[in-house]
Amino acid sequence: MTRRATDLKDAPGDKGKSIAALPAQAPVTRTNERQGPWVQVRTGAGATGWVHLFDIGPASAPAEGGSTAGNALRGVTSLFSSNRQTQTGSTAGIRGLDAQDLANAQPNPGAVTQMEGLRQSEADAQSFARSAALRTATVEALPAPARNAAAPAGNPGQQQVAP
Repeated sequence: MTRRATDLKDAPGDKGKSIAALPAQAPVTRTNERQGPWVQVRTGAGATGWVHLFDIGPASAPAEGGSTAGNALRGVTSLFSSNRQTQTGSTAGIRGLDAQDLANAQPNPGAVTQMEGLRQSEADAQSFARSAALRTATVEALPAPARNAAAPAGNPGQQQVAP
């Protein structure tokens, strides 16, 4: 189901052409196809196309009707967009960046500004924590990773593997 009104696109990405307008709460079925934050879906009318991951949700999710938070999260995924159609890695629909992605990245200052506008004050965060009955917990720091003697000095996280 769509969370907000969105376009069904012929290809994944912001440059895909709109093939249909989907209203908020339109029923859609996800296919197994996914490219970065774009998910292929099929509409009730049988049209197949692509929508952004943050524009759809489970059937039980309430509509967000143009949610600022949802739009900001969508904007964050475009901060590092490139001309590549696929990316590697995965976490909640946002894929990892490789050296080529970083070299081709085009920042989106508008998305950064929008994201900064969502920042909460410390007082607001504490108020939320109290209302949610959250408690402070002390957690021990993780141990420092073992240093590989064969790793180059300029890249402490990089490990060399013998062929």
